[in-house]
Amino acid sequence: MKLRVVALGHRMPAWVDAAFADYARRLPRDFTLELVELKPEPRDRGRSVARMLEAESKRIAAVTSGWTVAALDERGAAWTTRELAARLARWRDDGRSVAFAIGSADGLHRAVSEGAAAVVSLSALTLPHGLARVVVAEQLYRSASLLAGHPYHRP
Repeated sequence: MKLRVVALGHRMPAWVDAAFADYARRLPRDFTLELVELKPEPRDRGRSVARMLEAESKRIAAVTSGWTVAALDERGAAWTTRELAARLARWRDDGRSVAFAIGSADGLHRAVSEGAAAVVSLSALTLPHGLARVVVAEQLYRSASLLAGHPYHRP
């Protein structure tokens, strides 16, 4: 199963890149995880937030065309790891590739969320973008491990 994290933002600290790469490497062989970084729209040109988010949504759409999209949004559903694993299993069984979209500092344009197969909240807490990437990668690793029959820390 192909998995992709599409993240607005660039030049993350080295620990973010190292942690993401580590979890991507740990995935079972039948899962692949890649990161697609998109540069956020400049915030200094006098454009409205709505116009900037719209421009970003077009770039997200371009790199997720043909993929099932899960939009990460604070207003989304709070899945457990087991729920994520069950959703991944359904998508995998349907032959889908899945992209998880992480917005810029202002979030995601509504078109991304409205067109997504799922809208998910990682936490009730506000997470920095780099940490959100790592959390997504870790949870994908943990979910894929569950699907491969590896033990989980909860009964």
